[in-house]
Amino acid sequence: MSITKNALLRYKTLDRCFQNVGRKYLFDDLIEQVNNALLEDDPKSSGINKRQLREDIRFMRSEAGYNAPIENSIHAGKKHAYYYSDPSFSIHNSPLNETEAKQLKNALELLQRFSGGPGFEWVEELNILLKDKFGSSDEKVISFESNIDYSGKTQITPLFNAIVQKKALSVRYAPFNGAPFTMNFHPHFLKQYNNRWFVFGLNELLENPTWNMALDRIEEITELTTPYRPGNINWDDYFSDIIGVTRFDGALEEVQLLFDPKRAKYVQTKPLHESQKESTTEDGLLVRLQVVPNPELEQVILSFGEEVKVLKPLNLKERINARATKMQELYSE
Repeated sequence: MSITKNALLRYKTLDRCFQNVGRKYLFDDLIEQVNNALLEDDPKSSGINKRQLREDIRFMRSEAGYNAPIENSIHAGKKHAYYYSDPSFSIHNSPLNETEAKQLKNALELLQRFSGGPGFEWVEELNILLKDKFGSSDEKVISFESNIDYSGKTQITPLFNAIVQKKALSVRYAPFNGAPFTMNFHPHFLKQYNNRWFVFGLNELLENPTWNMALDRIEEITELTTPYRPGNINWDDYFSDIIGVTRFDGALEEVQLLFDPKRAKYVQTKPLHESQKESTTEDGLLVRLQVVPNPELEQVILSFGEEVKVLKPLNLKERINARATKMQELYSE
């Protein structure tokens, strides 16, 4: 069974109904909700009938679908109400199912025509991931870096949809070192760094168009009816001058790092930044970066421990020295 755009919209609508513990949806109610969603998406839609709804529910319950725990019980004396036996279940939280995997494989067969071309390096990686997950062998032979306990993953879909559909949001945010607060936010861009996701956009109160929030610190998202305010920032350019996601107002600086000869090959094969240039000296590998210094740059430098020395700029060298001194004090007690 193929999952088309029309079918996916039906499943998403049913998913919301089954999750709603505050209302009992009868069979006719479900048809009404699905048809309203289809008409909103396409005014020319003819909607669905009872047979199609029964097939949708059967598919969502199946292993080829989402293994959804859909239950039904007599309500109001005669009619069946439908709901999830586990209210926390959602198809958005379900792993890739067999049907979706087959569709991805078909799409990959087409995309692999471009494999090896600029910008299509991810095609082969995705193909390997699918083969590992849905291949015939029971033995796992590859592992991809991920954080299965990362709480922010539940916010990716609503934020992505808000960006694509151009929706303003009310966001309740709890920073690490401060009290939670609520703000009107216009999301423009999602970025992953170091196994965490971040959303960038306009903070309406501060009129800050590059406001940055970690998804795992977002407590609640509510869609607003106020007009969406799009951004005009080229995000590729915005991130090209930094490592990570934190960008200050400072200018580009040349950062010079001297690596121990034992680390040279590693740093050459895994550049720290796209601007990296290297030269070999008698003391080791000299690496030059053109970046705006930020906390992520400092974290990367510190991760190399005693195998790297900051030469320039002086203020960065002093900050790393101060942090290294504090680390030494921890172990001298």
